[in-house]
Amino acid sequence: MTETKVIRVLLVDDHPLVLEGINARLESEEGIGVVGCAGNGQEALEAAKRLQPDVVLMDISMPVMNGLEAAQRFHTDYPQIRVLILSMHDKREYIVKMIQSGAAGYVLKDVSSGELINAIRTVHNGGTYFSASASQSLFSSFDQPPAETVSEDKLTQREQTVLKLLAEGSSNKEIARTLDISVRTVETHRQNIKQKLNIQTAAGLTKYAIEHRLVEL
Repeated sequence: MTETKVIRVLLVDDHPLVLEGINARLESEEGIGVVGCAGNGQEALEAAKRLQPDVVLMDISMPVMNGLEAAQRFHTDYPQIRVLILSMHDKREYIVKMIQSGAAGYVLKDVSSGELINAIRTVHNGGTYFSASASQSLFSSFDQPPAETVSEDKLTQREQTVLKLLAEGSSNKEIARTLDISVRTVETHRQNIKQKLNIQTAAGLTKYAIEHRLVEL
């Protein structure tokens, strides 16, 4: 019988009580293991080098090095590590900046523990995750100026469909099942989309899909 891979999570927050509470909840979840904790972005980067986590669950407002700077460093130095932001800030500018920095998801601290676990699993599987409040804040500006539509000469209809599914958090395997194509074909579509849009990160593709209304709440 194949042993289920445990998702290795590094927790980053400057409030010890928050770390203790999240740690206790995640440690009780099968398939998730907390490999370490850090109090700021600099400590997180140093810990990541030693511990090799799969997912970094990180706050934004921290001393020494904040979450924005740390997310940028993780994206550059450890691109294989998925960064999930857990924050009390729900302003759109915070969320957009974190997406641009390479974060794979953004959840607010008022989410349930079940949703947080779902977010961790989603980003670990290659998807992106935004809690309902974060998504609402991200979409708020679309009530005024009309969004630009996707240029047909940029993406084919199938590529638009693949991009939509990627932005909704589907993994390559899930997209392959949905569209009844091979995983290799999905990967080819994904690479073509990145080249056509000149966007290399999953978070960047998600932002593009949101701004061009390929994704609906």
